[in-house]
Amino acid sequence: MGQSRPADQAGLRRGNLALLVRTLREHGALSRAQLAVRSGLSKATVSSLVTDLETRGLVHDAGISAGGQGRPGQLVDLRPDSVCGVGLDVHVGHMGAFVTDLGGQVLFQRRVVCDVPGMGPERALDQLGELAAEAMAGLKNAVGVTVSVPGLVDTAAGVVTFSPRLRWRDVSVADGLAARTGLGLDRIVVDNDANLGALAELADMDVADLVYLTGDFGIGGGVIAGGRLVRGSIGFAGEIGHMAMDPLGPYCSCGRRGCWETQVGLGALLHACADPDDPIRDPALDLDQRMRMVRARAAQQDRRTLDALHQIGTALGLGVSFLVNLLNPAVVVLGGYFAALPEWLVEPIRNQVVAHVLAPGAGGARVVGSRLGFTAATTGGALASLRRVLEDPTVVPVIQTEEEPEEAPA
Repeated sequence: MGQSRPADQAGLRRGNLALLVRTLREHGALSRAQLAVRSGLSKATVSSLVTDLETRGLVHDAGISAGGQGRPGQLVDLRPDSVCGVGLDVHVGHMGAFVTDLGGQVLFQRRVVCDVPGMGPERALDQLGELAAEAMAGLKNAVGVTVSVPGLVDTAAGVVTFSPRLRWRDVSVADGLAARTGLGLDRIVVDNDANLGALAELADMDVADLVYLTGDFGIGGGVIAGGRLVRGSIGFAGEIGHMAMDPLGPYCSCGRRGCWETQVGLGALLHACADPDDPIRDPALDLDQRMRMVRARAAQQDRRTLDALHQIGTALGLGVSFLVNLLNPAVVVLGGYFAALPEWLVEPIRNQVVAHVLAPGAGGARVVGSRLGFTAATTGGALASLRRVLEDPTVVPVIQTEEEPEEAPA
């Protein structure tokens, strides 16, 4: 029993350091006495912990507290630029990168148009490595990189088990990125894009139960229940794009027929609203550009475009009603290309939800467009990387302020 005590004490200290970091992030600058009250720790413990955080560059003095009883106290606050998190995103027609610091400032953001399935895994990882290097150029305080990928992801191994749309199977993304960037494997995480999008949306919403839908060539879902991400028994929850909506429908990228994404995926919208030679269907154009074209035509009351959007919205609504009946979320967030078209999609979705959900008032579920759009997964990835610090501040090394003294000659 005695042998485990040092490890237990180290774990307790890490937990208390994380508690102070989260408290400062939630409440802003506080004195040590205020930190002790809010954390429930003793003043002596708080003083020691704050010194530890200072040596890691995570906190700094933030002036003197004013007002209140007793002597004014020295305020402590997080240094927002002390660390940053990196999010990378791999999708069918693009890759993206996003870097943010502890204070929420965006340090880097870029999306590159590319044919990921056509490139194959190795060339795609080459491209991803180049994008990661560009995003991290000059950064000395990146605590980690989180890569978002559509499909089934073994997060523990950093492997994409199966991504029908990318045509990837058993691709070791973490190993490949580490080899191309020199990053340690302990600093690279690979996760499903919808999961990361859901976490990004949750960060700015005062709800505990949420469903996030990605809108791309594939459709994925991130489910938050009771404030926690639902991963399922082996981590593959959320593949809602492969709900069989029409057993006799068109073939899906997964090889089955009539999956929901064949009805509401980006390919279904593009096919319905434009001919093959239309610029809207040009894969060389960024999705933002293509969605602006769709919006412009809808705003001009183009009949084909409006019919296509109503068709997509109705099919979306039917699937969303299944999810609301099953999960009873407070909000359903439309991400990806759906987020670019809420004026035309939300109403038919709501109509279907009201018609098909058993609970009164559609179970209280709201349907809203994502505030992040195509950047949700990369934003979620960067935030996930930063959570390493919020959960264990000791991942940030102690700053060496002085060189070690040289040994005296013998």
